[in-house]
Amino acid sequence: MTAPLSVHGLTAAYRDEPVLWDVSFSVPEGRLVGVVGPNGAGKTTLLKAAMGLVRPVAGAVEIFGQPLERVRREVGYVPQRGSVDWDFPTDARDVVEMGTYGRLGWLRRPGAEERRTAERCLERVGMLDLAGRQIGELSGGQQQRVFLARALAQDARLYLADEPFVGVDYLTERVVVDLLRELRDEGRTVVVVHHDLSTVADYFDTVVLLNRELVAAGPTAEVFTAENIARTYGGAARRAEEMGRDG
Repeated sequence: MTAPLSVHGLTAAYRDEPVLWDVSFSVPEGRLVGVVGPNGAGKTTLLKAAMGLVRPVAGAVEIFGQPLERVRREVGYVPQRGSVDWDFPTDARDVVEMGTYGRLGWLRRPGAEERRTAERCLERVGMLDLAGRQIGELSGGQQQRVFLARALAQDARLYLADEPFVGVDYLTERVVVDLLRELRDEGRTVVVVHHDLSTVADYFDTVVLLNRELVAAGPTAEVFTAENIARTYGGAARRAEEMGRDG
């Protein structure tokens, strides 16, 4: 069976400074995968490379065994909330409806069916009652739910989420976790950049430990060990684990 996400010798750099170095791994289908490592480890860069937002220096990323261009509709992406312009004048329903655009093609405009899809996805994340609210007026947790709903509207087979739990309240975190588990149970694959070491074992089936280079990747019960955490975080490992955030 072809892996939903395969990374082959990926090297990436910003201004000639390496961020990822010769990273290779693959994740199995129908898994909830955590990408874990300290600040500056290249976690976000990894997802951006998978989405074609960062051009690798070397290596490649394959989605279901193919280049992204051939299977883009099969990938849903939730960026970091801090990277979004929340002043853009649109409401929550319209943001979620944008998730249907990839399947419409260039010649069709969204209609009643796409509107119903958006509303179903908003309901799934507990946001239907705020569908008409301007996106910038929502709280951080509400904004994160809307962007998850947009990804749901894409009806993808692979979801990539960059730190979806940052800056959200406890209730939103539980909603997000339950939703990601539902997607996993439906046979989708979900890859999440995550920062809280204290919840890794509870949230994820599979973990990728990254610090510019790959430290380990595999089933959480086998890979998420004290030894591998120490190799990933170095001297900051204990403090990161105690504080529940990147070291």
